[in-house]
Amino acid sequence: MSDRARPRIAVVIPAFNEAGTVADVVRVAQQFTPEVVVASDGSTDDTAAVARAAGATVVELVENGGKGRALGAALAATEAPYVVMLDADLTGLTPAHLERLVQPVLDGTLDMSIGVFEGGGFVTDWGNKLTPHLSGQRAARREWLLAVPHLTDERWPEPAITAHLKATGARWDYIELPSVAQVVKEKKRGFWKGAGARTRMYAQLLTYRARRK
Repeated sequence: MSDRARPRIAVVIPAFNEAGTVADVVRVAQQFTPEVVVASDGSTDDTAAVARAAGATVVELVENGGKGRALGAALAATEAPYVVMLDADLTGLTPAHLERLVQPVLDGTLDMSIGVFEGGGFVTDWGNKLTPHLSGQRAARREWLLAVPHLTDERWPEPAITAHLKATGARWDYIELPSVAQVVKEKKRGFWKGAGARTRMYAQLLTYRARRK
């Protein structure tokens, strides 16, 4: 697909207290597309200011309502027909990774591509491979994402997205993202606070189906 024929794509990045990494993610995303939206989910650090200084359009949510609400706010801030979702704490990311992620959606092969880490580090590789359906790195049509039931109600929206993929019979697949990793919560917050945050995250993620019956 030539650059001239390329449709409008936005990168949307929900972020909560990610001042240390969000600028790097924004700068990489801007090499891929000029339309980068960061939704600061009630951050108490400099996430919003750092993202804005890096060139992103920033939506600031006053209260921390969860990643789902932040994702919804980011989607509302763009009218691009295609979006790439990214976490704000990625390392090793390049524009080539984003091209790899979005291309199957642009050419109509997939309705959603889901990025999984490969070779970025043992901890994040292992966690991503154990629960790849919970990956926050995805590409899809914006209107498809907006149609996901309970998208903005969930603190972590990935299970709601996965449920909608299955319910609609959408075409999806995993796309490897070589050398990409995440800064683990234990490193960002200290071991015990990070471990507690991780436990609460997985409790929310893995109980989605039971809570939505």
